[in-house]
Amino acid sequence: MRVITGIAKGHKLKAPKGLNTRPTTDRIKETIFNIINVYPDDIVLDLFSGSGSVGIEFLSRGAKKCFFIDNDTASYKTIIENIEKTKLKDKSETYKLNYTNALNVLKNKNIKLHYIFLDPPYSKNLINQSIILIDEYNLLAEDGIIIAEHEKELKLDCFKNKYVINTRNFGDTSVSFLKIKED
Repeated sequence: MRVITGIAKGHKLKAPKGLNTRPTTDRIKETIFNIINVYPDDIVLDLFSGSGSVGIEFLSRGAKKCFFIDNDTASYKTIIENIEKTKLKDKSETYKLNYTNALNVLKNKNIKLHYIFLDPPYSKNLINQSIILIDEYNLLAEDGIIIAEHEKELKLDCFKNKYVINTRNFGDTSVSFLKIKED
């Protein structure tokens, strides 16, 4: 894993040891960042961060701030190391919390997020549960986008009344982009 472009371009990133994480591949990251545009005022959430590579890519490309959330101790330590290695600590907030507590913290801070990247463990329905809380807590900025990396079998049709959903497939993995429908 590496930072693809921006101020931290070329930095190699560590992955947490063990089988608890499934790092986002460089190919998937490249596709995500070919679809979206990162602006200097963007505030990002990398939920279920793992190594933090996607949030670090956002910061490297100029995002204002990224919140990194992971409940796993090895992942949390790896995120801290990667942020320090890429010299992006001043634009980062890192929390070792489960996703429900983390989303509640952001709600209490009255944070509006331009991008929310979700990459939870597969087959646990955490994407749907996360999106429900994101909606309930009104965390997404008006023009914000939720980017969900998930198993190909997972369908996000239950959100099609609120979001425009664009999904790209990569073998057994899919990435879905959810943007609030305009009235």
